[in-house]
Amino acid sequence: MRTDAEIRRTGLDALVKALGPVEAERFIASISRDRFDYTEWRQHGLPRADLSVLSAQAENFSRSLTDGA
Repeated sequence: MRTDAEIRRTGLDALVKALGPVEAERFIASISRDRFDYTEWRQHGLPRADLSVLSAQAENFSRSLTDGA
């Protein structure tokens, strides 16, 4: 099992990879500033889609990141 610090590092690395360092910092700041409620977001902020649809969208997004490299 990974430590909390390792999980945070992996999450931060993913944010920086997806958004770049400046926008990753803005994202983190906006969560802190707006009192972000992850549970509420999970229940109401995600699209209502079948798991296979979400999986396909995630796979396509992942491919788009590697295709541009």
